[in-house]
Formats: sequence, C-alpha cells, structure tokens
Amino acid sequence: MKTRRKRIGNEIVRTAVVSVRRNFIIGLVALLMGAFALPASAQCEAKNDAFQSGEHVMYDLYFNWKFVWVKAGLASLTTNATTYHSQPAYRINLLALGSKRADFFFKMRDTLTCVIGEKLEPRYFRKGAEEGKRYTVDEAWFSYKNGLCLVNQKRTYRDGAFDESEASDSRCIYDMLSILGQARSYDPADYKVGDKIKFPMATGRKVEEQTLIYRGKENVKAENGVTYRCLIFSLVEYDKKGKEKEVITFFVTDDLNHLPVRLDLFLNFGSAKAFLNNVTGNRHPLTSIVK
Repeated sequence: MKTRRKRIGNEIVRTAVVSVRRNFIIGLVALLMGAFALPASAQCEAKNDAFQSGEHVMYDLYFNWKFVWVKAGLASLTTNATTYHSQPAYRINLLALGSKRADFFFKMRDTLTCVIGEKLEPRYFRKGAEEGKRYTVDEAWFSYKNGLCLVNQKRTYRDGAFDESEASDSRCIYDMLSILGQARSYDPADYKVGDKIKFPMATGRKVEEQTLIYRGKENVKAENGVTYRCLIFSLVEYDKKGKEKEVITFFVTDDLNHLPVRLDLFLNFGSAKAFLNNVTGNRHPLTSIVK
C-alpha cells in the first residue's frame, strides 16, 4: 500500500453517541455481508436476486443512558437505479440523523452513498460525517486490473486538507454500502452455528479486516410490532492475545430480502439497539413474518 499525506487531521475524542452511530452503520451493512459466502474474485460480480430500485427502509436507534433507554436518532436506507460513466448502475444511500435529545450530548449528521454496477461490483463510495464540530468526507474509487481489485481512498477535512491512500487485493474489496447490495443475493442455507466469515472493507482511509460469526436463528419483534424469523450473526473483535470480544449482534430476516430487523450493540460505556420501523418497495414478500 502507498500513502501520501498532505496534512494529518487532529482526531477528537469520540463520545457515546458517535460510537453508537459508527457501530450502527458498520453493523447494518456488515451483517448482510456476513450472512453469505462471498466469492474470492477480484471482479466482484454477482447476480442481483434480492433488491430492486425504489426500496426504502427506516430504522430507530436507541441508547442506554444511565439505565434509561433514550431514542438517539433514526436511519434511512434507500436504493435507486442510476448511471455511472454512462453505464446502468444502482445508487444506495444511508442517512443517519441524531435526535434533538441526542444533539444535547453530541451532534451527528451522516450521509453515505455508494454506486455499484448492475452486476453489483463496487464503483464509488462517499461518506460525509458531521460529528460535533468536525466534518470530514471519505471517498473511495474502485477499479479492476490483472486479477486485482484496486481502491483509491481519500479523506477531506473541513479546511480542505486531505489524506490519500491506495490498496489492492486479489479478493474483492467492499465499502460499507456496496457489500450490502452484493451480499443480499447469496444463500446462507449451508451455514452452521459457529461458522466464521472474514472480509476486507474500505473505510475511506484504509482497508480493514472484519470477522462475523453465525449464531443460529430466532424470532424477533421489530419496532413496527411485527415478529420476524431471523438469522443471527455477531461482529467480533480480537485483542492482542486473540481473545474474542462481541461488538454487535445482528438479526436479519430469514427470507429472500435479508433485511436487518434488529441490532444489539455492546459498547464500553453501555449498550444500544437499532430496530426496523418500516420497509417499502421490497422486491420479495416478507415470508419470514411469524403470524
């Protein structure tokens, strides 16, 4: 990897609300990726069997503050048809907004956008994040050559300074949203409890390795009062001694849509939960609903 720096931005201390937001966004897209066996192909192509243009999903986010559950914000996930370099593509947007009550602790306004081709290969990623007094824009451009997936990444600060990096891998490299579109079409039927899934993800600054573990199935009641049959996955971290620490538990619908219903976040300072509130424009019937 080659890195060029124009200026290193000063990192500020993250507060509870920001940690909730970051883990929610990573978890939302990572859980869908973890539900399926991904192809070890640098070309990153797959058939879309799960979603269609016009899908819109809403989530409510809650934070446990001093033993009281407080609504911390909401998230909106939309998918629409578009073009990229004159070619048909999909545009996926994730908007995360803190509530007025959450603004008392820390202001968060995040907008994530990615563009994927019709065969679901990553093309472009952008994340604009307003965290307190800091505003940054992370971007990633993907290309494919000689059996490698290439990614150029850039972080731009409020004053115009920026960091840049380049990375390549014989595996497919995904961003925080393109993995959602890619992975939702894969069949998790062959997964066994305890199976581990590892994958590389571009964050806008670097490529990180992520690990998820399949935990089984469970019926889960969402914020909209509907109960869904769900697949369960855990996003975990490892310390220097290799000890496992669970970060997020995910519950995703056990049907062809593979929609996230609930996320449980285990944080150093407390816990948080994200609940499905509403979904429209889904491609397949929600056969996971328990009546």
